[in-house]
Amino acid sequence: MKILYFAWLRSKIGVPTETVELPAEVATAGALVEWLKTRSPRHAEALANSKVVKVAVNQEHVPYDHPISSTDEVALFPPVTGG
Repeated sequence: MKILYFAWLRSKIGVPTETVELPAEVATAGALVEWLKTRSPRHAEALANSKVVKVAVNQEHVPYDHPISSTDEVALFPPVTGG
């Protein structure tokens, strides 16, 4: 699975993208965020307050209970506002 990080998530994790092999038990966007926290201290810090982390799967905003698969592209980003 390809994961893209944006804004301060990218800065805190230290990479713009990464490709990961998902464990079988990671089947939703929320489970992915929780699993990513275990990858490194940087991931854990960046994703600590997962309530503010938004998820898009294949360029579509999704809730945390949205199913994911290994062929998806997942983007993680903070809330975005405009003016």
